Amino acid sequence: MPGGWAAAAVTGDRTGVSVIDTEFVDHVADRLAALPGVTAVSLGGSRAVGTHRADSDWDLAIYYRDRFDPQDLRDLGWPGEVSEIGGWGGGVFNGGAWLTIDGRRVDVHYRDLAVVEHQITEAEHGRFEVEPLLFHLAGIPTYLVVAELALNRVLRGSLPRPVFPEALRASAPPRWWGTARMTLDYARSNHAPRAQVAQVAAGITVAACQAAHAVLAARGEWVTNEKTLLDRANVRGIDGIVAGLRADPHALTEAVDAARALLTERVDAALNQRPGPSPSR
Repeated sequence: MPGGWAAAAVTGDRTGVSVIDTEFVDHVADRLAALPGVTAVSLGGSRAVGTHRADSDWDLAIYYRDRFDPQDLRDLGWPGEVSEIGGWGGGVFNGGAWLTIDGRRVDVHYRDLAVVEHQITEAEHGRFEVEPLLFHLAGIPTYLVVAELALNRVLRGSLPRPVFPEALRASAPPRWWGTARMTLDYARSNHAPRAQVAQVAAGITVAACQAAHAVLAARGEWVTNEKTLLDRANVRGIDGIVAGLRADPHALTEAVDAARALLTERVDAALNQRPGPSPSR
């Protein structure tokens, strides 16, 4: 197995990557970079920033321009599931593969450079949309693909390294927080009076994720998934509120109000760290 990184990787370095792991990712990156249309390959997720566990997946992104045929990836012979372009929802997160390579779980994400470059421009002007995506409670902001460029480790080719745009720091927090407030309002008005515990729990949890996006955007911190979203935004206290829910309308209403108070405190604290008015409550 080729290992072009091996000389630079030492077991126990700051990324926690062993020589064996380095040779593995080097081999996979070489194979992906050789696919027709691919111009760059990057390593993302926890392994890019050194916060992974021994059993963490390997998240790789392939950047292509004009054309990429998923059949070329299938033809490499790695076992797993390879989607078509657009197979994961058709938005900026436009497909990928779940593979097993040498006993390791590897996710490969397709990234269309034309789309990514458009989203860089949109983010620089403070514009974004929120798209549904499997496993993401609040959906994903379209600037997620810009965040990946900022945080991922480029393995092959070259990619831009954007900073968090000031226009996005101004526009994203009120939008996320406004959505979170509406989510809580709906849970309070429609689910709590009916003693619908599951719907109230869902509303509080989704609102917490939305509010956490507001907090991190106000700080100018990129987000690529929801795994550590609540912890980074210091809203983990929402767990206790959800855990205490019971099928009583008054208790559920109080729980929604408690969630709103907690989230308001965190969002206001983040907004007060930078100039400008807080969004209305």
